[in-house]
Amino acid sequence: MTIDAREQPPAGHIVLTYEDYCALPDDGRRYEIIEGELYVTPSPGRAHQQFAANLLVALKPFVAARGLGEVFIAPFDVILEETSVVVPDLLFVSRERSGIVTDRGVRGAPDLIVEILSPGTGRRDRVEKAKLYARHGVRHYWLAARPSSSPPRPGPLTLPSPASGERVLSSSSVSSFSPSPLWGEGRVRGDT
Repeated sequence: MTIDAREQPPAGHIVLTYEDYCALPDDGRRYEIIEGELYVTPSPGRAHQQFAANLLVALKPFVAARGLGEVFIAPFDVILEETSVVVPDLLFVSRERSGIVTDRGVRGAPDLIVEILSPGTGRRDRVEKAKLYARHGVRHYWLAARPSSSPPRPGPLTLPSPASGERVLSSSSVSSFSPSPLWGEGRVRGDT
């Protein structure tokens, strides 16, 4: 029996591109390509979505009232290069850099990216994405997480309060925005 070479998967490492990404199914999962490798995660849970919505509700009017730029929430693609397409939980692009925003997403590095840590994505957010974002010039990267003393449970994730002793991070474009009055205990890490 002869097997047609077109029926065989290609030999070696396959590097995926934005074109491959666009062909992926719209099935409720979150697909990302980081340096040509596909990552698939399930839709975020309740606490994650509540936090993302709360942050959007707080940050979007702040940015709009000052004419600073635009805030977007997932799913909204960030195309850093043809082999790296990510879907951050929330992102901000300053008015001065609005030319990188398209109908489909952002082509280039946003001014601010926020990732809400989940058990399945924590390492990737802290390591692979942090390196990727730094290499592509993302100015500010916020990681939001439940306080380590809290057991995993449904409920809102929070950003830090000044009393927590952790540094409250802010993008230079939204420097007077501080999430601390809006949330209880928590932490944000990794501003680049």
